[in-house]
Amino acid sequence: MHRRGNLHMLLSFALFLALAATLLAQDTPDNTEKREKTFVVNGRTVDGAVIQVNGHSYVDVESLAEITNGVVTIEPNRIVLNIPGPDASNPASPTAPPTSQAQGLSENFVRAAIAELGEMREWRGAIGAMITYGLAVSGTWSQDYHDRVETGLTAATTAASTDSDRNALILLNNQFDKLAGWANDVLTARQALDAERTVNPNTLRDDPALAKITDCGQFLDAMLVSGSFADSPSCH
Repeated sequence: MHRRGNLHMLLSFALFLALAATLLAQDTPDNTEKREKTFVVNGRTVDGAVIQVNGHSYVDVESLAEITNGVVTIEPNRIVLNIPGPDASNPASPTAPPTSQAQGLSENFVRAAIAELGEMREWRGAIGAMITYGLAVSGTWSQDYHDRVETGLTAATTAASTDSDRNALILLNNQFDKLAGWANDVLTARQALDAERTVNPNTLRDDPALAKITDCGQFLDAMLVSGSFADSPSCH
């Protein structure tokens, strides 16, 4: 409200000066010093819009209307100047900064997320090799994979800086949860000596959970390379 009041005072004063300049131009002696100057408002300029007479500056009301996207109407007994409000389109107004969503995926996040997907593929491949070749389960190798992938997810979380990054991070977290759940189920079945689940090579081909994990991983790879966020049912 304070800024709008100042603007009205400025326009009223400018209009007064413009009218005064018109009257002064009719009665000013030929030896009066006159100079034309450039008028600048919020970065927009109009050449010769200001006339300086004997040290006093007078603004041309039509130039003032032009530079503020206003409309001036000259009537028999008055001059009316209408200027759009602050919500109207005004080329002189600073352009709003792009939103985070418009910025897309950040380079740091893409790098971290791609590395994380690589770790997930390696973990998934190790579990698949155990099933395909009937390898024995020993030590903490599965937990080691889990911890490495979890560390990579933390790095991706830290790197997320835009709305697109954070939206993509949700899908990456979903992929981690699905992969961790699938790996845990397979290892539990192996410990229970469920040969159909953990030794039969066809298990991988017919496993709907693994198929969804694979589809989501491929989708995330393509999305990250594109640099723009997208969504897919396979990652939910």
